Amino acid sequence: MIFKLKPLILLAVFFISFNSLWSQEEKLFKDSLDGAFDLSKWLIDLNGFIPIVSPITEPAVGYGAILAGVYFIPKEKSNNKEFKMPDIVGGGGGYTQNGTWFVGAGYAGFWKDDHIRYRGILGYGDINLKYYGTGDGFLSKDPADFSISSFFFLQQALFRIKNSGFLFGARYIFGKTTVTFFEESKLPEVNPLDFDLVNSALGFISEYDNLNNILSPTKGFRTHLSYVQAFEILGSDRNNSRLTFFSLAYLPINKRWASGFRVESMLASDNTPFYLLPYINLRGVPALRYQGEFTMLAETEQMVNVYNRWSLVGFAGIGTTAASLENMEFGATAWNAGGGFRYMIARALGLQMGVDVARGPDDWAFYIVFGSAWLK
Repeated sequence: MIFKLKPLILLAVFFISFNSLWSQEEKLFKDSLDGAFDLSKWLIDLNGFIPIVSPITEPAVGYGAILAGVYFIPKEKSNNKEFKMPDIVGGGGGYTQNGTWFVGAGYAGFWKDDHIRYRGILGYGDINLKYYGTGDGFLSKDPADFSISSFFFLQQALFRIKNSGFLFGARYIFGKTTVTFFEESKLPEVNPLDFDLVNSALGFISEYDNLNNILSPTKGFRTHLSYVQAFEILGSDRNNSRLTFFSLAYLPINKRWASGFRVESMLASDNTPFYLLPYINLRGVPALRYQGEFTMLAETEQMVNVYNRWSLVGFAGIGTTAASLENMEFGATAWNAGGGFRYMIARALGLQMGVDVARGPDDWAFYIVFGSAWLK
């Protein structure tokens, strides 16, 4: 439901205009070390607008496409010629087969030698989804179709503590949402205030991040804890809150094998709008399919390099929900398993791309992956 900047940034790496790409000198796309197709030089030296065409493969909204553009703002090179992550400005929109559409724009900044990380997003969307409820009631087998029209605005900044891996910061989120249930759907028992709601929230973030690469890490840890509170004093129609924790670990077994692990948990207050409740977020599991006031999940991903820039990936995970904080009885459980491949598309950036095929409790799904599948 939210226009996410980071996937848009990564999609710019590959899904660009073919004619524009090859109108440049061919040597721009060959790596100086192995002669393989590589976008490092083109990305690092780029000073212009990039058109993007990318598929949407999220099972919750069906297949579709994104049309967008991204502008890279390079940093001045230092004396040691160390690569510095460019700032990125992006904007565009998308449409899917179930009538979902969205537009948005965003800015990602990496300032002061990555001592300040800024993110700003503005977007609007009409998203058609299914509501399965939070327990084992009739909705779990007979979901209600609904449409959510939402305006979204986010401002976020993280500040690094000296040269350590610790970052602290804050975010502000504003959302104006209107929900419509289709006539043929059975109206679920949700708070009527959820149908037309303003949410204005302030959040606090703490992180530890020593990953060896922002986009496609293979070594290191990232741990995140954040608390977001919507206040009536800030303009919200009612108070609600969410606590989020996740931890990522990448452990290189040897030169060819990298082992990844992810744990994640979310906790929401009992007056959180139904469409903002936590859900099990795994490949192969549709968004919002398994919701509750509390969720937790674990997933592993194993990547083995098989030839030069090519690697194979296997993954599996499991998650569970609790419908209410009052009893904390765990209800719905979902699992996933699958595999795919990766290609090192930009060696200097350590950026990989590829395809994943995943199986969940209900169906199969495939994903175009840029960078890590766990990027947030």
